[in-house]
Amino acid sequence: MSPPPPPLPSLNVPPLIGISAVSTKEDSCRLTISPSTLVVRFGDPVTANCSLHGMGFPVLGWVGLLVTPEPTMNSFQVWSEDSMTEWSLKPMCFALSETGGRCDIVLTLIVYKPPENVSVSFVNHTGPMFEGHQYTLQCTVQDVAPVENLTVTFYRGQTALERLQSNSSNTKKTPVTEIFTLDISASKEHDGVQYWCEAELQLGPEGPPYPPVVRSQNISAAVYFGPQFVCPTKLHVREGESLGCEVRGNPQPLVTWLRAGQVVAPPAHSSREHAGKYTVLAKGHHGQINFTVEVEVLADSGTANSCKRHFLLAVLFIQTINWL
Repeated sequence: MSPPPPPLPSLNVPPLIGISAVSTKEDSCRLTISPSTLVVRFGDPVTANCSLHGMGFPVLGWVGLLVTPEPTMNSFQVWSEDSMTEWSLKPMCFALSETGGRCDIVLTLIVYKPPENVSVSFVNHTGPMFEGHQYTLQCTVQDVAPVENLTVTFYRGQTALERLQSNSSNTKKTPVTEIFTLDISASKEHDGVQYWCEAELQLGPEGPPYPPVVRSQNISAAVYFGPQFVCPTKLHVREGESLGCEVRGNPQPLVTWLRAGQVVAPPAHSSREHAGKYTVLAKGHHGQINFTVEVEVLADSGTANSCKRHFLLAVLFIQTINWL
């Protein structure tokens, strides 16, 4: 009959100090945790397995958990929780030797929560913007954890403007609200575009296959600019064509035509008498500007009249054939 096994060492050992590798005090003790890094969403279930590789360590256990399981004499022990409801757990697996020595290893645990809400706005500004002025976009990310893994990207339409990493000195693991800002310069090309931002938790290869991303609403930008003339200094029109000069601006500028100091209406059907110099006044949000244009009215090429004569002759010819 084999002798009874030696009694287990007392578990009233000094506090275990977690390290990320096996303690060098017991070289024959090799502990591994699978997975070595555990990323879990707050409220989800969690499972990890601690295994002992080596002889002379009859006791294996876990500490630093929501509920501490009883130590085991097996070569492995599984820790599991139905719902992760703590933010700052530091799970540690330990092994005790027959002589009272110990070794331990810490499980890297990241508990995360996607943002509750993401919103974008302009700082201290409402209404239209003005070309050439600077404005500040603000992206507010509410109730996210861990904030150190948070990245925010600002967009203009589908163009990414800037990608910002949280530089918060807050080391809390619980959800916090983080604010990001970006300075932009208003341009007429951006009149009517949509600005927005998105927040992403970058949780590494051990995290979910698709990182949690939350997008804000869109805000439209109205940019006031102008007036601006898009017109040559010499304008050539043919007889019968309308006379005009493009003036751009937002809001649409008020345009006045002058000839010899008198207000005139640009002709809808130009003739030789409309040739000469005109002054075009444009009044917009940024003031009034004027532009001088010299109009030359070219003689009609006669192509249209020729085509009309040929058409009439063809119709007359067809009718003559029908009469025969």
